[in-house]
Amino acid sequence: MANTSTIFSALLPKWQSTQPAVARRIFIINRCFNHKMNIRHMASTTTPFCSVISKDPNAQFPAVPGRYHLYISYACPWASRCYAVLKLKGLDEVISLSVVQAKWSKTKEGEDHNGWIFPATDTEDPGAQPDPVNGAKSIRAIYELAKPGYTGRYSVPVLWDKKLKTIVNNESAEIIRMFNSEFNDCAKNPSLDLYPPALRSQIDETNAWILDSINSGVYKSGFAKTQEAYDEAVTALFEAMDRCEDILSKQRYTCGSILTEADIRLFVTLVRFDEVYAVHFKCNKRAVHEYPNLFNYTKEIFQIPAITPTVNMDHIRRHYYGSHPWINPLGIVPIGPGIDYSAPHDRTRFST
Repeated sequence: MANTSTIFSALLPKWQSTQPAVARRIFIINRCFNHKMNIRHMASTTTPFCSVISKDPNAQFPAVPGRYHLYISYACPWASRCYAVLKLKGLDEVISLSVVQAKWSKTKEGEDHNGWIFPATDTEDPGAQPDPVNGAKSIRAIYELAKPGYTGRYSVPVLWDKKLKTIVNNESAEIIRMFNSEFNDCAKNPSLDLYPPALRSQIDETNAWILDSINSGVYKSGFAKTQEAYDEAVTALFEAMDRCEDILSKQRYTCGSILTEADIRLFVTLVRFDEVYAVHFKCNKRAVHEYPNLFNYTKEIFQIPAITPTVNMDHIRRHYYGSHPWINPLGIVPIGPGIDYSAPHDRTRFST
């Protein structure tokens, strides 16, 4: 099989192929040289940013209030789940936050690379802010500041250490675990455990199939290069959606009666589904609002006070429809169904 950079370049247009696909467990669509399909699996490779924050005060990266900064995009589901857990745990005053602009733009003069950039002012792109920590113009600049000469993938989220001026970690699955357990001494909601020991095996299993078929499944469908690849991906996607609908017809959350990280990881895809994935990624067999249990479940999670501000549908819509010219060349943003996720839900029927 070809190396990762060659694979990624074959999948995306030349203007974006300046990003070699280098990220540990940052899941990217890769082309599989296989007679059955072109886009088949989510690959993970190495990244230099794999450190962890610990409640141990003697750790290299101790859980100290005010030391860390989280860079996100409202559009990116992987970044948004980090923001969701930050808010749920009540870490707003412990870890500072910056949001990039909705649409990708050129990250360096004279180069074709497009990626996440910061606005010049607070009003240029409502919801996004200039970088208050490093004064960077782009997420690419953050990576290059942390590791001069870095040529990997300039992705969000980015968890930044203000003291050592480096990236601690850029893998959302690891960042949400750190937020869940390592900052409890300074969190407003230390008793909330989104990864409780008694459910860890079930959460891990649930995360695995939801990641493969739903979180990544929408991308595998949307980035498919052949009909066969699309058919395989979208079939697996809706089989998994049906599986979720069945589970949620019997219990309040994916792993039982309490909210866990598995729900947050599923929610960030569901809340984008009808407005973006159904159209932009051709995942139109059935909308989330046509699944009674999935739709009410999505509304319930959206209405959690800490979750609501983490969803910026304007950013979500403008990013997807405006940043993938190989899918939507004219950048026209469809009117969309305008789903009201604040409408009443029926999930309290499972209350004990």
